[in-house]
Amino acid sequence: MKDLLTKLNILDRNLGAFGKDSYPDSKAEVLDSYSPIDNSKIASVELTSEDSYEKVISDLEETYIEWRKVPAPKRGEIIRKIANAMRDSRDSLGKLISTEVGKIYSEGIGEVQEAIDIADFAAGLSRQLYGQTMHSERPEHRMYEQWHPLGIVGVITAFNFPMAVWAWNSMLAAVCGDVVLWKPSEQTPLSAIAINSICREIAKDEGFPALFSLVFDNDASIGKKMAADRRIPLISATGSCGMGRAVGQVVAGRLGKCLLELGGNNAVIVDKEANIEMAVRSTLFGAVGTAGQRCTSTRRIIIDKEVSAEFIKKLSKGYENIKIGDPLQDGILMGPLINTQAVKAYEKAIKEIKDEGGEIIYGGGLMENMPSELYVKPTIVKANINMKIVKEETFAPILYILEVSNMDEAIKVNNSVSQGLSSAVFTNNLQNAEKFLSYSGSDCGIANVNLGTSGAEIGGAFGGEKDTGGGRESGSDSWKQYMRRQTNTINYSSELPLAQGVKFE
Repeated sequence: MKDLLTKLNILDRNLGAFGKDSYPDSKAEVLDSYSPIDNSKIASVELTSEDSYEKVISDLEETYIEWRKVPAPKRGEIIRKIANAMRDSRDSLGKLISTEVGKIYSEGIGEVQEAIDIADFAAGLSRQLYGQTMHSERPEHRMYEQWHPLGIVGVITAFNFPMAVWAWNSMLAAVCGDVVLWKPSEQTPLSAIAINSICREIAKDEGFPALFSLVFDNDASIGKKMAADRRIPLISATGSCGMGRAVGQVVAGRLGKCLLELGGNNAVIVDKEANIEMAVRSTLFGAVGTAGQRCTSTRRIIIDKEVSAEFIKKLSKGYENIKIGDPLQDGILMGPLINTQAVKAYEKAIKEIKDEGGEIIYGGGLMENMPSELYVKPTIVKANINMKIVKEETFAPILYILEVSNMDEAIKVNNSVSQGLSSAVFTNNLQNAEKFLSYSGSDCGIANVNLGTSGAEIGGAFGGEKDTGGGRESGSDSWKQYMRRQTNTINYSSELPLAQGVKFE
């Protein structure tokens, strides 16, 4: 690991808020990063003090004044250089993610590729920050709207995607003319330092050293400070629904802007005309990938009673073939949970399932003879739609099988939970597919046909409804959240007519 950190240029005495060009604080507390793979210590990171936080904000404000003056296409050119720098370190960054999060190596590389993709997207977007023109009702007047940068964008991210989610926000914010303050999860500080240092080095060479800045804490203190800070007009927060509510209330209290991407209790509907083989393969990745620790992980299968037995038989056989262990080894498909709190949440959910009368078909316990105590068995549960635990999101590989009689009932069950992130249907029935995608179908921000809930492309806006927060990150027109809209009217006549024909003479 030391060789890897050296290669990524992030090995230091104690890594501070900025990586190699940090402001050292001899009195700073440190945060130790441990790998969930084997509980080994990787490195230590300096926590951000009150004075350091103020210095970071001051540098961001100074950088913003100059950065916003740079023409958007020129900003895009700098982001293009950042994309190429990330390409050069893709495999090393992917390995670091796998080491610090416990993802399998291909998922780690895939996450870095996602960061590269959004940087490419942002570079092209820099020439497409379009406003609109409209006709004025007043003679010899012209109306149009334009978009201006916000300032400092605060980004708070979770452990499960320690690079990609920050990149979704920061690459778009940067081409929009904003500067970025990032508070990553305390579980993944090294992944944050690694990618931030790469991007920051490019920005520094271009004359904007504080364009991407980092702060660290080992609790919620810095996140609370950011949420309450009026100098940060937008807070983009990814995490649990509870965390989102807390952040949203504080930001709303100062009339700031919030972009929330919160929990998901994602369902796949399988009707009696579905391709069962495809549905099973999709579920294996959706429910087991990243050890069920994605916000888009498949947590519920809503299936027609006529094909339920066949699906369960094939899915159980698939689970038996899943190799669990060190995610950096070839052939492994599932690694550990992130920490002991996650394991306890898994065990608590298993107990509640049993207490509520759920039938555990596969799994339901801890793995033995593993490199650490954080490995659990992926679990399949035959459940009742009225079970309380089914309505909750457990961030672990637990999958509920819920039987229904028709598509209308399936959609109702899909929409019966408070979260509304991702959803999918497997069907060869055109009517059922269109019904699922219609205004009376899925109430989620993402709705897929014949593919699963997990694995989004950067071209489409990512996010969900209801308790998922309503935010949209990544592609489409999500860039508008990082800018402020301004309506302009130009009078090129020698008269002063009022709108709506009002006379004031």
